[in-house]
Amino acid sequence: MTLPSTVRDLGILLARIGVGIVFFAHGWQKLVTNGVEGTAAFFDQVGVPLPTLSAWFATGVELVGGAALILGALVPIAGILLALNMVGAFVFVHAGNGLFVDQGGYELVLTLGAAALLLASVGAGRLSVDHLLFGRRRTAATPVGAGRA
Repeated sequence: MTLPSTVRDLGILLARIGVGIVFFAHGWQKLVTNGVEGTAAFFDQVGVPLPTLSAWFATGVELVGGAALILGALVPIAGILLALNMVGAFVFVHAGNGLFVDQGGYELVLTLGAAALLLASVGAGRLSVDHLLFGRRRTAATPVGAGRA
């Protein structure tokens, strides 16, 4: 079963916005609430390599990547970077705490990482900056009937 393209694009838009808001909020928390220095101190405490550099990376990827998802700009790149960021959060912070978030577990990290990877795979959809900048060129450059089996 295939959904109509308008429904599909609306679903991608809503998913991008929801996931993007969560990532952006976590990046904002690292930058403003905790501060990058506080984030780096926490990273050092839990054994993240190069804690200051890692704190800046996580902060930047979550802020810029979250904003990119919301806008639908460079979604494949943002999604991959955000998913890799969640792999780090899983490995260094949450893996040993079980599944549930109320016990410091990895359910949020797993969900966000999977969502970011899915968005990287399916792209931003037609309701996005990516489509405005790149979608028309790709459509114009694709020969009629190309990609059909």
